[in-house]
Amino acid sequence: MTNKIKNICVFCSSSDYLDEVYYKDAKKLGELIGAYGYNIVYGGSTLGMMWACAHEVKNNGGKVYGVMPQRLIDMGCRTDNCDEFFATEGMRERKDKMDKLSDAVIVMAGGFGTLEEFSEMFVQKQLGYNKKAIVLLNTNGYYDKLLEFFNVIIEQKFANKFAKDLIYVAQTPKEAVEYINNYKEPQKSVSKFEVYER
Repeated sequence: MTNKIKNICVFCSSSDYLDEVYYKDAKKLGELIGAYGYNIVYGGSTLGMMWACAHEVKNNGGKVYGVMPQRLIDMGCRTDNCDEFFATEGMRERKDKMDKLSDAVIVMAGGFGTLEEFSEMFVQKQLGYNKKAIVLLNTNGYYDKLLEFFNVIIEQKFANKFAKDLIYVAQTPKEAVEYINNYKEPQKSVSKFEVYER
């Protein structure tokens, strides 16, 4: 670890019905997060890629911080294997807590919830509310179409071209963790030009 980052927030799927390639990358990412001396902040679930990743962080010496809204706890989704577990009132509070606990973000393959979480962190960085490393881990080309759509957004002037510089697209778990390991927080604050002007 060469920077001040300690806790990495990982957003990803809680589904148990995916192709094995996604769980493989989730496990590898967790292994590397722990091996590099980082901890994980995640959704606190026993399910899917979420637990596959968090379990390997714990197996490799990292701490596991789980954050879950009470409704999902009542459904029986939480794990008792977190070093610290935080219950929240709802999803908005969950995202806020995960944001406050983490120093960097890795977004793996996921559904609509993952897209929502990614979008919020992306916009916060775009407007200068954070300077965190945000990595999109493109396992199995999962985000190829989304990245194409980002180009459409920029080409049609719904976002500034600088927006693409705010995230890093990694193709492997190792590339994702090494990017965070070498990440240097931008020194300058975001400007009006970078957000609104062309």
